Amino acid sequence: MARARSRPSIFVDADVIFAGAAAPSEYGASHVILRMGEITLVDCIASEQVVTEVERNLADKLPDKLPEFHLLVKRSLRIVGDPHPNDLASYRGQADRKDLPILVAAVREGCRYLLTFNVRHFKPPSDVIRVLRPGEFLSVIRSLLSTLDASG
Repeated sequence: MARARSRPSIFVDADVIFAGAAAPSEYGASHVILRMGEITLVDCIASEQVVTEVERNLADKLPDKLPEFHLLVKRSLRIVGDPHPNDLASYRGQADRKDLPILVAAVREGCRYLLTFNVRHFKPPSDVIRVLRPGEFLSVIRSLLSTLDASG
């Protein structure tokens, strides 16, 4: 009997969660990815730093979206602790200073993808983790789905 594969783990940056929570429709890439986490197609992971940043930004800019955000966090995300400052040193130069803890948390959790709109802030080796925009990640998923044999 074939062993079941675990769900792909993707790390979701604050801007993606913000866009998903603030989306005027359910069809935006960020919202779709968070829904994929909700229905367990993927394991959407975020660090405490990321969740705190989204909550702060929504409270400042779109406080009426906070209930949607809290629901998305509860249903769609697995929240992990922030990396210890000592863990950042070996990753220096692979991300902007303020984004380095995000990259380290994503790698520590074994994520193959880090989703963000700020792809230029991250420069890790592509064999460690791929940094993609949400729409690019959905294109990868569509491509993989197109390879499935429709006949059975």
